[in-house]
Amino acid sequence: MKTAGWIAIVRACEGPRGPLRQEEQISIFDDAQSLLARAGVFEGGLASAALGVAGLVLLGWFANWLAKKLVVRPITRIIARTPLRNEASDVRALVTHLANVVPAVILLQGIPLIAGLPERFVVFVQVVAESFVVFTLARVLSDLLELANDAYELKPEAASRPIKGYVQVGKIVIYAAAAILITATLIGQSPFLLLSGLGALAAVLMLIFRDTILSLVASVQLRSNDMLRVGDWIEMPQLNADGDVIDIALHTVKVQNFDKTVTTIPTHKLISDSYRNWRFMREWGGRRIKRALLLDQTTVSFLTRQQWEDLRAFAILRPYMDAKEQELAVWNASHAYGEGEGDRPANRRRPTNAGTFRAYVIAYLKAHPRISKRGTLLVRQLEPTEKGLPLEIYCFTDTVDWGEYEAIQADIFDHLIAILPQFGLRLFQQPGGADLARLGDCLSHDAPGAMQTASQNETVEA
Repeated sequence: MKTAGWIAIVRACEGPRGPLRQEEQISIFDDAQSLLARAGVFEGGLASAALGVAGLVLLGWFANWLAKKLVVRPITRIIARTPLRNEASDVRALVTHLANVVPAVILLQGIPLIAGLPERFVVFVQVVAESFVVFTLARVLSDLLELANDAYELKPEAASRPIKGYVQVGKIVIYAAAAILITATLIGQSPFLLLSGLGALAAVLMLIFRDTILSLVASVQLRSNDMLRVGDWIEMPQLNADGDVIDIALHTVKVQNFDKTVTTIPTHKLISDSYRNWRFMREWGGRRIKRALLLDQTTVSFLTRQQWEDLRAFAILRPYMDAKEQELAVWNASHAYGEGEGDRPANRRRPTNAGTFRAYVIAYLKAHPRISKRGTLLVRQLEPTEKGLPLEIYCFTDTVDWGEYEAIQADIFDHLIAILPQFGLRLFQQPGGADLARLGDCLSHDAPGAMQTASQNETVEA
């Protein structure tokens, strides 16, 4: 009967598509009212119950609006005057979520007071309201943890001891507990019953939360051993990471590379794989220079007396030259193999241009104002190769600034490359286009003379 009444209502509402006269509209509404009455809508207090539910919903909405009006705005203004003013949006979200509990509590407590509602409907509304309260409180606790993390990041030690990973673990625990409580509420069972069933799913949970567990252990190790901080410059070639750490979370570490791209590294990779942290270089206060000059080995030779005396023009070389002359004189005097043997060059130690240049580089670096006096300073020869004799310079600058470091290094090598010819040395490099062009010119100039000589030889033979 009720179904037929509703069908009649729909058909009555689907009347003529054109404009209706006022009398016809009144007739349609009268017919609809009579059909609703015959369908039983006004029987048993159902209409009053519907009005009661509507009033309860309206009351909950008004209470929610009033709570936000009286609480959210004043708290936002108070927070704006505190050191947490930059986190005012987080506080506003927290209070807003807390205010959303008010209408749910009103529905939860008020729905049983409305007479005439079916029992199943009342139970359904209560279960949904309880679940919403649990979910909202979980969001409030999550906002509290986020606000605590923001407040902690204002401290100076936050960069070296971040707690963001622990905050994320706390959020996972909160939402997991909320999910268990909501599920228990919806099925009408005790949450402890669900927890007892989780033991059988331990293996599955271990598989699902494998990355979370690994990341949690890695986060604890990174923080306890002070292996990584926000702002550290790290280098991890296997993952194309070379830049500054900008965020350390539970599952990932974000690195902003020097080309302004961002590389995301799983946290546990920083424990299982190796990486280079340049933070200690910054704390020490200097950057290393380690670069070699490739000398042409054919230019290495003994210095003549005149060349040796000419090099005294370098003031920083004079202490070395005086000490070297005494050393050589003592050695040559003590190793005279007979009368007249000591005067032969083959039986005497003599200074070389390469050794003198090496001494000059050491003296130059020691006198350089931007080379650190605390770090190791070496100028050494490496194993000769087909590309020349490597003369490696190993020292530290007194700054960690990238631009200054590169400028200091470039100035040093500019000077050394320019002064090499004064020691009779030359850098080794592969032949280029200009070298081949000069070789071609030489061959073209020598070709007529060579042809003339060949023709003369042929004439003589004839």
